[in-house]
Amino acid sequence: MNRFDKVINRKNTNSVKWDFSKNIFGEDEVLPMWVADMDFQAPDEIIDVLHSRIDHGIFGYTMSGTSMEKAIQEWVKNRHSWDINPKIITYSPGIVTAISLAIEAFTSEQDKVVVQSPVYYPFFEIAKKHNREVLYNHLHLSNDFRYDINFTDLEEKLSDPQTKLFILCNPHNPSGRVWSEEELTKIGNLCVKHNVLILSDDIHSDLLLFNSKYTPIASINEKLANQTITFIAPSKTFNLAGLQASVALITNDSLKRKYNEVKQRFGLMMINTLGQEAMEAAYTYGEKWLNELIEYLEGNVIIVEEYIKTYLSNIKVMRPESTYLIWLDARALNKTDDELKDLLLKKGKLALEPGSKFGENGAGFLRMNIACSKTTIKDGLGRLVTALKEV
Repeated sequence: MNRFDKVINRKNTNSVKWDFSKNIFGEDEVLPMWVADMDFQAPDEIIDVLHSRIDHGIFGYTMSGTSMEKAIQEWVKNRHSWDINPKIITYSPGIVTAISLAIEAFTSEQDKVVVQSPVYYPFFEIAKKHNREVLYNHLHLSNDFRYDINFTDLEEKLSDPQTKLFILCNPHNPSGRVWSEEELTKIGNLCVKHNVLILSDDIHSDLLLFNSKYTPIASINEKLANQTITFIAPSKTFNLAGLQASVALITNDSLKRKYNEVKQRFGLMMINTLGQEAMEAAYTYGEKWLNELIEYLEGNVIIVEEYIKTYLSNIKVMRPESTYLIWLDARALNKTDDELKDLLLKKGKLALEPGSKFGENGAGFLRMNIACSKTTIKDGLGRLVTALKEV
């Protein structure tokens, strides 16, 4: 049996995904395929390192040393052909936290932040909570059913004198689109032209499917490196989100200094001890496990595509180039997001993310998490048909 076929009971572990359906959806006993964490155990090597650290029994203050920096440097170089200087590395409990710190560091109230919707909703929610105005560069659905960038609109928004930040999602969540080097160069050149700092959330960059090619925008040339803060983490890749450890890569010394000053102001001096151990182990030993995971996820994508084509032909599947998230176009059903959600929860006992959560142009879409066993995938697809077949 493939290691990823194993179904693990996650209930009664305080899992947001599995233990709080009633709080979040108002329904008990729904199959949760919404929030972006996997139902797979982390690699054995990470678990062994954590056991060893726990067995030591002392959990005092820790700092990240050269072995951690080397693990990150070698991972980025070997996996993504980006040769970084370890001096550009700094740490944060998580990427959402890190983006919030960057908004605090590099903007003032009433400044403007550009995001590309539909997109991971904390981007615009956090900016609003900082009293920054959000400008939406709506992504365009092409004839081949993938998202493209409206560069004319993007430049218009970046050229606003009050625009200080552009938040890039590469690979893109929720669609799984991996932006090409050509697209990233155009984005970067516009941000340099209008002196707009790029925050690039690359958390899904290790989860490349179907031989997709990912390019870190900061790796393209020196001017883009100096205009960008790149965020990476092992959390999505190795299912370690609860251990709270991520990385910010900041080539520009001035930006790094200012970012770290804000970190210190909020008392975020170090990351969780076990998160640190898990991160180093992931980037040191995790490659074989990850390659097996990617192969399994590709199989899950194909199962979803074939099942929906057979039983729900009026729903379109956007094949992800990365991530373990599938973006489903249910607009042909002519239902509001609330109506779709109600059908899924009441009839199908299935929890998916409604598309409007990712921005107004996500309405009519659904996001499905397929990082689970094939048994769970087939259960979820059956529930999807039960909920929507009569619509």
